Amino acid sequence: MLFGSSGIRREFGPALVSLALRIGAATAGGASGIVVGRDTRTTSELLEHCVIAGMLSGGATVYACGVAPTPTVAHATGCVDAGCMITASHNPESYNGVKLLNPDGSSFTLRQQAAIEDALEGSHWKNWDEQGTVSPIDAVDAHREAILDRVSLERPVTVVVDCGNGAGSVITPDLLAGMGATVIGLNCNVSGKFARPSEPLETNLPYIGEIVRKREAACAVVNDGDADRMMAFDERGRYIDGDHLLMLFAKYLDRKHVVTTVDASMAIEEVAEVHRTPVGDSFVSEELLSWGDFGGEASGSWIFPEYSYCPDGIYAAALLCEIASEWSIAEELDRMPRYTLLREAYRVDAPAEIMAAIGADEPTHGIRFEDEDGWYLIRASGTEPKVRITAEGKTPAKAKEMLDMGHAALERAKQTLE
Repeated sequence: MLFGSSGIRREFGPALVSLALRIGAATAGGASGIVVGRDTRTTSELLEHCVIAGMLSGGATVYACGVAPTPTVAHATGCVDAGCMITASHNPESYNGVKLLNPDGSSFTLRQQAAIEDALEGSHWKNWDEQGTVSPIDAVDAHREAILDRVSLERPVTVVVDCGNGAGSVITPDLLAGMGATVIGLNCNVSGKFARPSEPLETNLPYIGEIVRKREAACAVVNDGDADRMMAFDERGRYIDGDHLLMLFAKYLDRKHVVTTVDASMAIEEVAEVHRTPVGDSFVSEELLSWGDFGGEASGSWIFPEYSYCPDGIYAAALLCEIASEWSIAEELDRMPRYTLLREAYRVDAPAEIMAAIGADEPTHGIRFEDEDGWYLIRASGTEPKVRITAEGKTPAKAKEMLDMGHAALERAKQTLE
C-alpha cells in the first residue's frame, strides 16, 4: 500500500518524484477542480510542480496556494472537488509526501485511497485542447479570517509561538497577533531546514518552558511542519501532554462525545463518552462523520467537526489562546485525572513482518491488550520504519508491568523471524 495512516510519505528521491506526477494525474481522474499547497521543505516545490503537471495533463483546474499549512489547504478545498498537500508533516526534512483531502477537510478514505492506487497505472492524458489550467489563490488570508470569526480573547495575553520553520510560519503568528495577543515568535521564518525536529514532542522543545516563565506568557503553542498538529505549554512552562490537551478542549467546548485513538489515555473516558479508532487522523475524521462532536490524537491532531474534518493546529492554537484569556490552564490541568502513560519507539527493518508475527491483521492498527487497571498497544508506525509500544496503568508500577509485557511480545516476535 502507498498510503499510510496520514497520506503518502517516504524518503525523497526519483521514485517519489515519479509517483507525484502519477498521483496528480490519478486525482484529476475524479476531480475537475483541485487546490494544491506545499510545506516549506526544500523538495516540496519540485513535488508541487510534478503533482500539478499530472493534474493538468488530466484536464483539471488547479488552484495553487504556494506555501500553506495542511488545514489552510483543507479550508480552501471546501469550494472545489479535492485538495492536495505536499508534505511529510512532522517527519524529518529528508522525507516528503502527499495528502489528499475531501471538500469537508477529511482525508481520503480507505476506499478513495484504493481507487487512487488502482488508477495509478491507467492513462488520464487529455488532448492538447483539453489540458487543465492553474491559477494562484490566497488561501492563507481566507483561513485566517475564518478563524478570527470564531475565536476571541477575553483579555490580552502573551503567547510564545514556535512554528518550527514550517508552513505554520505564514499564518499562526499573524493570526494570534490579529486576535490581540502579544506574540513571541520562535522559528517562525519559512525555511526548508528545521531548527528543531518537526514533531512537537517535549524532548524536542527543552527551551520553551523557560521562555514562557521569563516572559510571563499565558501559554505557548507549537506547530509541526505542516501545522496540522499543535502542542502546548501552560503558564507555568509545563508541557501539556496530548491526552490532557484533548480533555482541556473537550471541557472548554463542553463536548461530551469524543473520538480518539487506541493509544490515548483511559483518563479521557472519565470526562466524556469515547469512541476509539486505529491510530491516524484520517480514522478519527472518518469516525466523526457518523458520531461525535470533537476528536483528536494525543500526538497533537485536533479536529473540530462543526468547523472542518481536517486536523487544524492553527485553529487549535487560537482556541488555546482564547482559553488562556479566560482560565488558568495550569489549574485546570491540575484538576484532571492522570494515570502513568509510557510511550516508546523502536527502529526496525521490517515492521510489517514483526507485526504479522505478533498477530496483527493490519500492522499500523496493531495489537492491544488490556485489563481493569491498564493496557498496552504494539503497532507499526504509518510514516516511519518503527514499531511503537504504548502502555498505561492506574499506578506507575502497573504501567511498567504493561510496558514490559509489550517488550516481551515484541522480542518473541523478533525471535520467530530469526
